[in-house]
Formats: sequence, structure tokens, C-alpha cells
Amino acid sequence: MQNGLALSGTAHWLFDRHLISLTDDYRLLVSHNKIPAELRDLFAKQMDRIHLPKDEKLWPHPAYVARHREAFCAA
Repeated sequence: MQNGLALSGTAHWLFDRHLISLTDDYRLLVSHNKIPAELRDLFAKQMDRIHLPKDEKLWPHPAYVARHREAFCAA
């Protein structure tokens, strides 16, 4: 499956609402001005690369990442 990410409940909630997303090279994007203040410290390392499986075939597909990022940018 190339359209899935293992996320915590909080990160999943933020991802589904397009408050966090990923760059083409799998770095974290955060909409700090829209995230509740009590959660901002979770994302102090914005632009760090997420942890990916060793097997690149298991990485999220770039097309899905790009589609999510488009919604993130539009939000």
C-alpha cells in the first residue's frame, strides 16, 4: 500500500485536516498558525524528514503526497 502512513492519533487528526503534510522529499510541513497552541511543540522539528521503511517500495507514493500537499496549501 503506497497511500498510507503510520501516524499517532493526534498526527492523524492533523493530517486529515490538512494542518500537516509532506514535501516531495518526505519532510514535514506544518501550518503553525492553524494548529492549536498546545500541539505546536510536537512539531518543533518542522522540515525534518519522516522515518521511512528501508525498502523504498514501501514509501508513500509521490502522487499521493503531492495531492495531499495541494490540499494543505489550499487550506
